[in-house]
Amino acid sequence: MAGHSQFKNIMHRKGRVDAVRSKIFGKLAREITVAAKLGTPDPAMNPRLRAAVLAARAENMPKDNIERAIKKATGADGENYEDIRYEGYGPGGAALIVEAQTDNRNRTASDVRSAFTKSGGSLAETGAVAFMFDRVGVITYPASVADADTMLEAAIEAGADDVSSGEEGHEVICAQDSYGEVTKALEARFGDPTRTGLIWKAQNTIDVDDETGEKLIRLVEVIEDQDDVQNVYVNFALSPALMAKLEG
Repeated sequence: MAGHSQFKNIMHRKGRVDAVRSKIFGKLAREITVAAKLGTPDPAMNPRLRAAVLAARAENMPKDNIERAIKKATGADGENYEDIRYEGYGPGGAALIVEAQTDNRNRTASDVRSAFTKSGGSLAETGAVAFMFDRVGVITYPASVADADTMLEAAIEAGADDVSSGEEGHEVICAQDSYGEVTKALEARFGDPTRTGLIWKAQNTIDVDDETGEKLIRLVEVIEDQDDVQNVYVNFALSPALMAKLEG
């Protein structure tokens, strides 16, 4: 299983129990507003906004909250956020890419650097670890929409590069340049995906022992807890024993 998928599955389960719902909704709303402001406020015409709305729906964000976030983008007095990427290392030499949205670069940089430092990591220069990742599109569907063979065939016909299917669903990976076409083709056949968007996918994952794995999970939790941080991508793989412990 790809490193980002393994990690995200664990964090998603933990988030259902541990995370403060208002913080999750706040980050989702910010992405919706930024996406609407950068493009058009119509999800059907704005792929990034559509992806943000799908992500919000996946977290059961109320429809009124979603509509309010879109309307906020048209306000003249709204905040002006910019996308920014940070890169760094964690225990065991693991690589991390952090995506943030900020209206104050100095504040966000200080917060992210502090999060790395207090949890045994170190912030690096931009480009230090990005070469270990590929920028790709990801489209996910529940397992109920099709069996693995049918999804694989459809994904290949649409121009995708890879498909991972399991009990939790199907994850389709495609090149960034073909993301729009692949998404449209799959939606025409299977309907709205569970999630869709552009991610940083590790080219290779490194195995870490359980002690290091727990330190890395804590590091990512501290980073994700920062208000301006939207996504964290990693290149480490956890052992089955640690995964079971974290999921339990």
